[in-house]
Amino acid sequence: MFQVRVHGRGGQGVVTTAELLSVAAFSEGRHAQAFPTFGSERTGAPVVGFCRIDDKPIRTHEPVACPDAVIIQDATLLHQVDVFDGLAADGYLLINTSRSLGDLGLDSFVGRFDRVMTVPASELAMKHLRRPLPGAVLLAACAALTGQIRLASVVAAIEGRFSGQVAAGNIAAADAAYEMVRSQMKEPARAEAD
Repeated sequence: MFQVRVHGRGGQGVVTTAELLSVAAFSEGRHAQAFPTFGSERTGAPVVGFCRIDDKPIRTHEPVACPDAVIIQDATLLHQVDVFDGLAADGYLLINTSRSLGDLGLDSFVGRFDRVMTVPASELAMKHLRRPLPGAVLLAACAALTGQIRLASVVAAIEGRFSGQVAAGNIAAADAAYEMVRSQMKEPARAEAD
């Protein structure tokens, strides 16, 4: 089972990001589930979304305590919430930022993780969507980084959820993020046949 935890703030689409990831996995014939947890339901409050992907039925429904991947939609949470809790050294860490790990005060800390990637997802979303919603962008980056889902499945999930210019903008931003991550990776992720 591949487990993902998404950290962000209310209004950034954390719940939608987890749902789109599960839809993308489901479209590939896999079993998937997505659900959120949050304290106060207001814009800007910390929100956590969870997604599980497996080749067999998923029987567990509790929050993901030991994720295989952590997606951080809002880098301001890095020093406010323990976003790294439960992530093993061989896990995947994807952070939405255009800043370096050193600028974020994380260069020595995240050195304990093997697979760390930063992506300027909000900037890519602004460029292609004209709104700073990083979710779809980060899903494409996650596809490139982990190889757990294909870019075509992310695009299909976006097309199933959005229409018109919103879908087109999200897809363009997702394509850009996917190519950015692939070009920065030392070795390609498995199972990519797009």
